[in-house]
Amino acid sequence: MRIGVAVVLAIGILCGRAAPRAADAPAAAPPEPGGMESLFNGRDLAGWDGDPRLWTVRDGVIHGETTPENATNDNTFLIWQGGDVEDFELRFAFRCSAANNSGVQYRSRHVAEASARNKWVVRGYQCECRNQNTPPDTPGFLYDEKGTRKRMCLAGERVAWEADGGKKVIGSLLEAEELENLVRLDDWNDVIIRAEGNHMCHWLNGRLVMSFIDDDPARALEKGIIALQLHAGTPMWTEFRDIRLKKLP
Repeated sequence: MRIGVAVVLAIGILCGRAAPRAADAPAAAPPEPGGMESLFNGRDLAGWDGDPRLWTVRDGVIHGETTPENATNDNTFLIWQGGDVEDFELRFAFRCSAANNSGVQYRSRHVAEASARNKWVVRGYQCECRNQNTPPDTPGFLYDEKGTRKRMCLAGERVAWEADGGKKVIGSLLEAEELENLVRLDDWNDVIIRAEGNHMCHWLNGRLVMSFIDDDPARALEKGIIALQLHAGTPMWTEFRDIRLKKLP
């Protein structure tokens, strides 16, 4: 079921819980549901596919790294081989260097055409992961990887992307100073992504930082793959652990 902006504001739905008014305190992370599936065994990359030069397992975590000797031609991804996911809750922790940025793709597509600049190009919704705490360049915002909408919803915003293709900010979740204090620089950050219908929410370290309603029928994504990003450009590293998934009815 697709959720329109007027419905959300009228009945107060926020990813399955009561939605605070724009001026209210941001919502706390919901309790972890039972029956979550672990997507990473802590030992190797079984169930994942990516550039073997760049992705390894170190000390029980997924480690992706580019160097001048091992660079990537365009953004590249470690792709979970579990198939398309529609409505879900995904929980994980990440940390990365400050030189570049990373992200987690969901409801995305593996771009396997000959035009792709490497074998692991992905397009779709991305939850931004980065080691910065100065807005707007903080983790948690929603990005349109390989799409035209780019930064669709910044951390701290509640946004509806309307049917005519326009972004509409319909509320604020937290102030810039709160967001700065929320990010754990040079340390592990806990993230929850929840997608139900056309409504996506991101929680960072226990706080709701992004709520997005996609009412653009031409560009909204209903299902797709999950993948982890290594960004092209400046050499960087990123790490992920405790990746677990709950598919929703």
